[in-house]
Amino acid sequence: MKPDLHAIADEAFAAIASGRQISPFSLRPAGLTLEDAYVVTALLDRKREARGEKRLGRKIGFTNRRTWEQYKVYAPIWGYVYDSTVHELGNTASLPLTGFSEPLIEPEIVFGLAKPPAPDMDEPALVSCLEWVAHGFEIVQSIFPRWQFSAADTVAANGLHGALLIGARHTIGPHVLEWEKPLSTFAIDLFCDGRVIDSGHAANVLNGPVSALRHLVGLLARDEINPPLAAGEIVTTGTLTRAMPVNSGEAWSTALSGIALDSIRLRFE
Repeated sequence: MKPDLHAIADEAFAAIASGRQISPFSLRPAGLTLEDAYVVTALLDRKREARGEKRLGRKIGFTNRRTWEQYKVYAPIWGYVYDSTVHELGNTASLPLTGFSEPLIEPEIVFGLAKPPAPDMDEPALVSCLEWVAHGFEIVQSIFPRWQFSAADTVAANGLHGALLIGARHTIGPHVLEWEKPLSTFAIDLFCDGRVIDSGHAANVLNGPVSALRHLVGLLARDEINPPLAAGEIVTTGTLTRAMPVNSGEAWSTALSGIALDSIRLRFE
């Protein structure tokens, strides 16, 4: 029995839109492979664009090896981000949690691409493809109860993406060498209501956010359904700390050291 990928896309699309949770596709009689799940990604994307949403870029998930055993997902995955899910933190002092399923917060590094990266590029060449770098929060959610799923399920749920909130953007320009080392060596503290909840390091994300970007470029080079990265796309590279549950009324913030990026703050409604 083969899974009906169009039916899976319909069900995932409805669950994401409504905040309703469903049973994992991988546990159903027909199952779901990772390859098939990326076909669902493309089908979901068509549905969202038909609804009027504009695709802005990608999110990479499960780049932090510290989370692999917790979620039983042992390699990075990716999903799309849209104009309906991406916000500038300078314009967003707070975010309502209504409609998110078991939301978690993830502090991340976000890139804006000036030109398309190629699979054979080393990390300095990849940095030269960047127009800007920023610090941001991704809000992830699980349409599967209690965050129980397979890697294929997460892909079919568009990488568990809920929202991306981007802080001040810093232009790379000719300063590639100034950014290359800090992007692999900086540290971060994550706070809730002024208390340190977790700490992280650039190396937690596949040895650094640029390494995570390189991994995504390689994945897309082998993908016959979804397009490669293009100039102008946003890429958020995965959580630097553990992904932490959030509740209305909480204020979350960060402090970074070793890199010239602004700390960020967000309150949940």
